[in-house]
Amino acid sequence: MTTVAYLVNQYPKVSHSFIRREILALEAQGVNICRYSIRPCPDQLVDPDDLAELDKTQVLLSVGVLGLGLAFIEVMFSRPLAFVKALGLAIQIGWHSDRGLGRHFIYLAEASVLLFWLGEAGVDHVHAHFGTNPAAVAMLCHALGGPSYSFTVHGPDEFDKPQMLHLATKVAHAKFVVAVSSFGKSQLYRWSHPQHWPKIHIVHCGLDRLFLDQPQIALPEAPQIVCIGRLCPAKGQLLLVEAVSQLVQEGIALTLTLVGDGESRTAIESAIATAQLEEVITITGWVGSSHIRDYLLKAKVKVLPSFAEGLPVVLMEALALGRPVISTYIAGIPELVDPKNGWLIPAGSISALKEAIRVSLATSTAQLLEMGQVGADRVRAEHNIETEVMKLSRRCCMNRSLLGGGFSDPDCPKWIKIEDSPQL
Repeated sequence: MTTVAYLVNQYPKVSHSFIRREILALEAQGVNICRYSIRPCPDQLVDPDDLAELDKTQVLLSVGVLGLGLAFIEVMFSRPLAFVKALGLAIQIGWHSDRGLGRHFIYLAEASVLLFWLGEAGVDHVHAHFGTNPAAVAMLCHALGGPSYSFTVHGPDEFDKPQMLHLATKVAHAKFVVAVSSFGKSQLYRWSHPQHWPKIHIVHCGLDRLFLDQPQIALPEAPQIVCIGRLCPAKGQLLLVEAVSQLVQEGIALTLTLVGDGESRTAIESAIATAQLEEVITITGWVGSSHIRDYLLKAKVKVLPSFAEGLPVVLMEALALGRPVISTYIAGIPELVDPKNGWLIPAGSISALKEAIRVSLATSTAQLLEMGQVGADRVRAEHNIETEVMKLSRRCCMNRSLLGGGFSDPDCPKWIKIEDSPQL
């Protein structure tokens, strides 16, 4: 059986259900998955599936400062040539980066810990999510003599500062690279050398049977809209509050539920209070996947007025349940949303957002149901997690035959073994 390590900065995390679905779908197809998180997740986990994943996940920083230092020294003396190569790579990607050289030396220490853990687990390949520090640690671990690696780029963070993140270097050293949309693939083309373009592939984020197997459910009579996502400036919820306020002032009846939490919650609550919309807008905080489904089914339309995105999974979830969506024509969103299943508006435009909400609430139930069905059919065809992970599985598992079995390190020092790692 092939063993693949998944490496994420923080896992499990309330906003990373798409990674959990991918891991579980790979396991269902016979791939053995080892889960590694660089940092413990600070979020309060509410989904039972996330809590189950927490018990299966090893945290690199659980070894503490002493463990990191010892792993660094152990690799330095046991693999001097590989260490010099990896150190040079750490300096290369750390020089003039936004994180600095010091942080990249820490990444090298984290890669040293990961090297020993992968050896114990007999890992064939490492797959990281996000082209930020997880991809850096996976690359440095590979330079130290560890297994091949790949990574998924979601955006927008990677495309906001590709040169500081040395995205081209990470692509160059990777076995393959995944984009979640054609837009993401184009940006990877933009920032990497053409000789590496053949290793860049699209694997969509996918949904499981909780969303894909649902029959079409009647739309509610109430003019309810929902916005699901982290409460942060990039998601545009403050503009949504203003748009709703203007509609209410014009006599349009509606209610809005904001599902999620985040750094903008205080500002959003203040805006709601200033506009006296406490009876119109509700903030739920974080909820689990089953509750997300319930909130979507209670709404006529899903709204996400983002300024920066990759390809939001929550839009797939809404469409899979037959709910039309309102979003912005940025990044990969137009690959999923079009006039047949929703409304696309300019990012940052309150007037366009307000008008789209007005039109959606005035649209007949029959037409909304037709739009929802078009969206559901598209998601089932293009975002089925079982189909998508087959693309990923083929590329990850190719490494086993090439490498002649899983990576292992019989000289793993006892103090760095997973079961002996002290918890912070």
